[in-house]
Amino acid sequence: MPKDGRRRRRGNPETETEARKKRKTKRSVAEDRRLIFAAFESEKAKPRPKLDPVYDDDDDAVESSSEESSSCPPSPLMYRPYIPDELADDPDLRAALRIANTEYHADRVHACPTTDAFFISASMQRMPCFLPPTLSSPSRPISFTSMAEADDDEPLNTCCGLWIQHDMKKKTAVVLTSAHLIRAKDPSVRNPWMLGSTCEYHRDAEVIVHLLDGETAVATLLYLEEHYEFALYEVVVDKPVQLPTFNDNVHSGQDVFRLGRDESLDLRITHGRVEYEIPTRHERCHYMYFSHDERTSLHDDGGPVVDLEGKVVGMVHNQFKETFLPSSILHKCLDSWRKLKCIPRAHLGMTFTSIKLLDPICIERMRRKHNIASGLLVEQVSKESNAEKLGIRMGDVIERFNGECISNTTELEKMLLDIGGDHFDQAKVLKAETDVRIQIFHATKRCRRVRNLTVTVSDCGEDIIEEFLEFFLPFASWNALTLLLMAFGDE
Repeated sequence: MPKDGRRRRRGNPETETEARKKRKTKRSVAEDRRLIFAAFESEKAKPRPKLDPVYDDDDDAVESSSEESSSCPPSPLMYRPYIPDELADDPDLRAALRIANTEYHADRVHACPTTDAFFISASMQRMPCFLPPTLSSPSRPISFTSMAEADDDEPLNTCCGLWIQHDMKKKTAVVLTSAHLIRAKDPSVRNPWMLGSTCEYHRDAEVIVHLLDGETAVATLLYLEEHYEFALYEVVVDKPVQLPTFNDNVHSGQDVFRLGRDESLDLRITHGRVEYEIPTRHERCHYMYFSHDERTSLHDDGGPVVDLEGKVVGMVHNQFKETFLPSSILHKCLDSWRKLKCIPRAHLGMTFTSIKLLDPICIERMRRKHNIASGLLVEQVSKESNAEKLGIRMGDVIERFNGECISNTTELEKMLLDIGGDHFDQAKVLKAETDVRIQIFHATKRCRRVRNLTVTVSDCGEDIIEEFLEFFLPFASWNALTLLLMAFGDE
């Protein structure tokens, strides 16, 4: 028995050996896992309580602090120098005062790194008091510059991006940014509120990443997603990068912040709220909107939209139109890209608006007369598409999709990505066709039908071929005409 009188238990030696092997195996697996991905939190994820960091004031830290302070330059003057009134007539003291004042202002303005921070904080007095401190961590955007030609001094575009993957073994990282970075400009478009570019991309454009430590690196294009309009680039980095945490849960009215960078790589923060709006015919129907009260808050495309905890809920798509791509769609896209090396999606040949976004009077009338509580309102049908051949017209309502009720366009996009991924995983080929089952309420015939719609699975952007009649209608009148159709009037 030990001297302290306590009785020790002697376990099974084979069991202890196996336990040591398991611990060793787990440790070796953890060491070999060098590929790190950005974390995505689903809507059902529960928030974890955050603990404040604890710092230990040990003797080694004190010694190290004292050693470093001995090699540091002297601190600037704490108080403004002055001369007492009784000594103000002394010329030597006045000369010394001028020198001291010069040193005082130079130290505090040019040598003190917190001076700029003070003036920036003073200029941001309108920023809400719930500004999360996590904005200065992994959610910080990375700045990009693209050049169409190697000898061209005029940059093609500038955008922001986010690290999403890091390979510590290869010393490479993958960054997510907007496809507008390499999108060709359209000189005929002069209105800054329009897209200002065509659907052509300079895939061979030279892309430079501006790292926050002042260094730059050349980025290599890995994948360009034309429908959701984002791009993935690989960058060689010798230093560790911080990967953000994405939150799939974003809803209308939610307080968020939009992040960006200016020409000096300084962080720009704008507070706003998430909104759902009826998209125009120039916008994708899966966009979400950033609403704010500030007059000027333009940042680069590709920057993150973060919640109050600093978690990314979307990527800025267009800074002028205040639109962003929700992280739930990004989650699906990145997961598909990692598994299949492409992002296949089912193309329907239609654009939609959620019925929940319509006028309350119209919603109440549709529910009362036609028992339509939710669904997607068809705004456009591509000319000569399978949807048009099936008899689907503008103003019809898609109530069910493969037997599931559908209420908003974000849910639809996730379904289309799931269908495209499953079909490609089986067929191993793009631009193939498959069938989906939809329940339609025909607005003109006042009847419901269930039909099989043949769709194309592709990783290209989905273009809607519009009828010539549209050019005779004023801007945004498509939505107004659709609302009139859906109001149905009296029987």
